Amino acid sequence: MNTKSHPQDQAGLARGPGGGLPVGRRTLIAGGLAAGFWAVAGCSSSPSSSSTGGKSTPTLPVLAFQAPSLGACLSAVITHKGFDTAHGVHLAYTYVTPDSYAAEFSSGQFQVGGSSALLSEALRIERGVQISYLFNQFDFFGAVVTADPAIHTLTDLRGHSLAAALGTTNYAMFEWFAVKAGLNLKQVSEINETTPGLSTMALTGRTDATEIWEPAYSLVLTKKPALRSLDLGLDRWQQTFGTTVIPYAGVAAHSGWVKSNPNGPRQLYAIYSAAAKWITANPAAAAQIMAAATPGGEPAVFEQLIKDNSRLKLHVAPSSSMTTGIDAVIKSARETGYLSTSPPASFIYKGL
Repeated sequence: MNTKSHPQDQAGLARGPGGGLPVGRRTLIAGGLAAGFWAVAGCSSSPSSSSTGGKSTPTLPVLAFQAPSLGACLSAVITHKGFDTAHGVHLAYTYVTPDSYAAEFSSGQFQVGGSSALLSEALRIERGVQISYLFNQFDFFGAVVTADPAIHTLTDLRGHSLAAALGTTNYAMFEWFAVKAGLNLKQVSEINETTPGLSTMALTGRTDATEIWEPAYSLVLTKKPALRSLDLGLDRWQQTFGTTVIPYAGVAAHSGWVKSNPNGPRQLYAIYSAAAKWITANPAAAAQIMAAATPGGEPAVFEQLIKDNSRLKLHVAPSSSMTTGIDAVIKSARETGYLSTSPPASFIYKGL
């Protein structure tokens, strides 16, 4: 039986807030920001400040996916290396599941989302939540892995079971490639899983196949070399849209917060850009940090991902510089029915 949820569930408007795992707040010294810089009225993510020696650093709560996830990779480096406080603000990350993320970010409980996938935010706009997509962190990579000898192509999944995090944008992107390959996902028994649960499903073989992405993809292949990856047909993207760039996951904020904090997006972009540059220049040290923040993480796996980048797809860039790729992603979602309309031009933040 197909257990797929309706795509509007990703916007989280009908769900209650989930229980997050707050990150402990560090007390560090930084200066240069006025107290009103991170002003947010009437929500639980309003800022506080930490102080040492009479100096205070504003604290900005940021929501992110729990590990293993791409969002947790960059945030771990930012926190460990202090790139946030070096730029005058403490980013207090709270890590939750995708469903809780959708609910808590949509409701405004958090004004800034550090694991905001492009399509999820476009869908949030469609459901009436005013969002600004600030900048990209990672381009798209997805995979389907299996050890079933009867499954060699995507169309072989007909009549088989597939574990997937159905509420994620990675799955929504996979839908487009599946359709282009000739696979009707209604003919597949889809089992909804959390992102950490996907690794377990792939390793135990409880389903015939698993739709997964980095860093979990490389970690499960290391633990279970018998797994094979199916060809998603990524070349079809360029054939259809004329670009190889697929913007995927970034940082977004409620439009009201952006209006109240005009310097906020630039501050966030400076933090994430500095972290990305350091990761690229220091793959071994960055891998140690990422692995320590990931259950079952292996430094060697993360180091190779960083050095190669063909699957990690680290690509921090302003959303305004990626409009061709963003338009293609939106068109793909219109084709599959994930989106009914395209977001307005104001969705793409133009201040970076």
